Amino acid sequence: MAGFGAEPFRARQLWHWIYHRGATDFAAMTNLAKGFRERLSETYELRRAGISQALVSADGTQKWLLRFDDAQEVETVHIPEADRGTLCVSSQVGCTLTCTFCHTGTQRLVRNLSAAEIVGQIMIARDALGEWPSPKGDRQLTNIVLMGMGEPLYNFDNVATAMKIAMDPEGLAVSRRKITLSTSGVVPMIARCGAELGVNLAISLHAVTDELRDTLVPLNKKYPIAELLGASRTYPGSSNARRITFEYVMLKGINDTPTEAKELVRLLKGIPAKVNLIPFNPWPGASYECSSDPAIKAFSDIVFNAGYSAPVRTPRGRDIFAACGQLKSASVRARRTLSAPVAQPAV
Repeated sequence: MAGFGAEPFRARQLWHWIYHRGATDFAAMTNLAKGFRERLSETYELRRAGISQALVSADGTQKWLLRFDDAQEVETVHIPEADRGTLCVSSQVGCTLTCTFCHTGTQRLVRNLSAAEIVGQIMIARDALGEWPSPKGDRQLTNIVLMGMGEPLYNFDNVATAMKIAMDPEGLAVSRRKITLSTSGVVPMIARCGAELGVNLAISLHAVTDELRDTLVPLNKKYPIAELLGASRTYPGSSNARRITFEYVMLKGINDTPTEAKELVRLLKGIPAKVNLIPFNPWPGASYECSSDPAIKAFSDIVFNAGYSAPVRTPRGRDIFAACGQLKSASVRARRTLSAPVAQPAV
């Protein structure tokens, strides 16, 4: 704030109001001089992205369709559970990748989100949940997962800035141990992510052979499985206490046989890991089906019996297209049907 004579303690006060108290009006910052507040409001503004649509699932999952100044939109999802509340955050408008089982992957990449637009998703969720000032305990928003629209490691600088703001103990105060970054396998950026952020890492694996993964996750043609697992083995801070999560979507007749489960176990040898098995969430036009419950259980049992945690993720928010791999359709519908941003209460 050049020219405002804002001493460091004034900057700390502003930070506190914006990121700890969630202020959206300089006038509310009562411990700042009135003249200073007036000058700030003449030059700057504090506001959130517009909310085009807010939906609530039958299971309590909330999804917000957010609209930015350039009319581009992304989706953000809050998933409440008994012991935690997870916010799924987007990093790009659309996606640079074309994973064939993922609805977001059918939407072209429009642009990266700015750090402010990424942090803003957390703040909008806090607004809706009534969590200002930032609570120290008993939070409804406890965890952040960078698993929404986009590939976070292809927008790393903005993602890193946003997460450093989120982790700041004087602001949003989310522990780095409660933040997980999911990547489809941008191998050269994995070590940097660990060194600069130290957050939990999740790898979207989904196949145990390069031949199949080339189809499911085309980025594999550039960074094949061996390179991806090599980067995982050396991820800074990974240990039995901080295992790397390998995400594996269960596709009927594609990647769900006992043979593939055994090969997955072989591939993960020596990596502190757990496996999240994700039942495929259908979307209009999808060419895949979800594996049967017996096939998923058999796959899970093989991985579990080899010593790896292999929980089956419970689908959440399917009825509002908020489940894993579904984030696109509401945006598309909204652009077709909404002539202007419309805010709808989520509760």
